[in-house]
Amino acid sequence: MRMLAAGTRDIAPTLATSCAALPPEGAVPAWGGPALLLIAPTLAAKGASPRWLTTKRRHGGFTLLELLIVVAIMAVATAGVGLSLRDSSATALEREAQRLAALLESARAQSRMTAIPVRWRATPTGFAFEGLPDSALPSNWLGHDVQVAADSGTVVLGPEPVIGPQQIRLVSISNPGRSLTLATDGVRPFSVQAGAAATPATP
Repeated sequence: MRMLAAGTRDIAPTLATSCAALPPEGAVPAWGGPALLLIAPTLAAKGASPRWLTTKRRHGGFTLLELLIVVAIMAVATAGVGLSLRDSSATALEREAQRLAALLESARAQSRMTAIPVRWRATPTGFAFEGLPDSALPSNWLGHDVQVAADSGTVVLGPEPVIGPQQIRLVSISNPGRSLTLATDGVRPFSVQAGAAATPATP
């Protein structure tokens, strides 16, 4: 208090009050009680204490929510890696087989509606639907890595409701050992059958 000017009490009453509440030199302050009320009147008025006085040690480990988030992130990352590492030729062959199955069913429905015989056959550049207008259905593959196996002949699509067992085998050009077969028993729609043994189709 000797170092404070005479007008300090009027200019900074809070500082002066705090300095007056300080313990003598060399004494260890005991926090709490009147000393805390004088040094931190705002905190005491709000019923709060300095953070470093009330901080408690947290227990180590993760919460259940944090573990679930980590597991979800790992699952998404694993799925992304699996899709990126998948063989592109297998993906293209499956896409072409699903597309051709849908086209065959569309041509089969049109044949029954119009009572016009429709046949499907492979061409050097793709395939053709004989009996339908040229612009009715596509006649080309989406990619360049698929071809029709030599043992797949002409497929009859109608107009009879029951067309008999039919099948078409698609082969990957880059990997001839990989193939998919589209088959029907004559009543059910064409479906993709992986690894099915190919038999000569009905001409």
